[in-house]
Order: sequence, then structure tokens, then C-alpha cells
Amino acid sequence: MTDETARPSRGLAHSTPVEWAVRALTLLSSIALAILLIATFAGVIMRYVFSAPILGGNEIIELVSVALVMLAMPSAAQREDHVRVDVFDNAIGATGRFLGDILARGISIYLLSLLAWRTWAKLRDAAEFGDATNMLAIPLWPFYGLLALGAALYALVLALQLADVLRAGVSRNE
Repeated sequence: MTDETARPSRGLAHSTPVEWAVRALTLLSSIALAILLIATFAGVIMRYVFSAPILGGNEIIELVSVALVMLAMPSAAQREDHVRVDVFDNAIGATGRFLGDILARGISIYLLSLLAWRTWAKLRDAAEFGDATNMLAIPLWPFYGLLALGAALYALVLALQLADVLRAGVSRNE
């Protein structure tokens, strides 16, 4: 007996563990956005109304921006919300789009995996040597960790999408 109202499968990139991981990072990214907005607002008010800029305000904004972007990217990849240009779609046809999807995801997986691996190495170095920001002495290793986590999950989402693309084959109805 099948349930006619059940949602159709949306592929491996939308499996339950990946959904939960992406949602968790999206929540953290939303928190980072709120912190960024509050820090920017407070910095502007303090600087221009009270003529007393926040010490290290730029450091806070820079670090929170790293977290915001890297934690939001896996969600955008999973939902395929990135900007796409389909200028050549008609010219290359369904097979060209299929090969382009494979090539783009393959290159992206490689580069993001490399980024995650190198960032993880930098995280270990930053933790070992106590790297911190100049003004506020905020430790840098947690931000390297967020960067590595975002890149790794982004690569995972792309790998699952690649598996879905390969499994579906050339689609003529795009």
C-alpha cells in the first residue's frame, strides 16, 4: 500500500541527515547575520552619534562575515539558489547541460575539499600557536573551523547532487 500524498524523492542531497546539517548551519548563519546587523548598527551609532567608535568593530564584522557566508553556502547549494546563466543551454542541448553539470560539480567538489582540508590544517596551526586578532585578541581557530565546516558540507551537498545527476542521466525536459 502506497501513500499517494507522500512527497516524491528529491535526491540524495535532500536526505534527512543532510537536511538537518544544512538547517543547523543555516540557523548558525542566521545568528551570524543578526550579530553582523547589530554590530554594524551599534558601530554606526557609536561613531556618528557619540563620536566614540567601538574598539575592534571591524574585526568583529570581518569574522562574523566569514561565518555568515560559509555557513549559508551549503543551504544555497542544496536548494540550487545560486545564480545561473543559461545563455548556451539551447546551443549545447541536453547532453551539453548534463556534461556541464558534471564538470561544474566535479571541479567545485575538488576545490571545496581542498579548501576544507587546507583550512583544517590552518585551524590546527592557529590553535597551537594561539593566533588571534590584533585589536581584541579574538582566537581565530573557531572561524577557521566554521570555514572548514561550511566548505566540507558544501562539497558533500555537491557530491550528492553529482550522484543524483549521474543517476538521472541526460534530462531532455529542462
